Amino acid sequence: MSDAASTDRLLRPDEVADRLGIPPGTLANWRYQGHGPTYLKVGRHVRYRAIDVDAWLEGQVVTSHR
Repeated sequence: MSDAASTDRLLRPDEVADRLGIPPGTLANWRYQGHGPTYLKVGRHVRYRAIDVDAWLEGQVVTSHR
């Protein structure tokens, strides 16, 4: 799969939860609370673009301040 195809791929919530190492329920709670990665509604199905998940994850980086 090309880089463009892998970043445009739509992921199911269970795939995103696995990728982030969190329970799928946490991801559902984040959606309800307006947190977490940007998602799409495709009919009644929730999907995530891989590029959005990667961008959100990069935004979670915390540097230590001493």
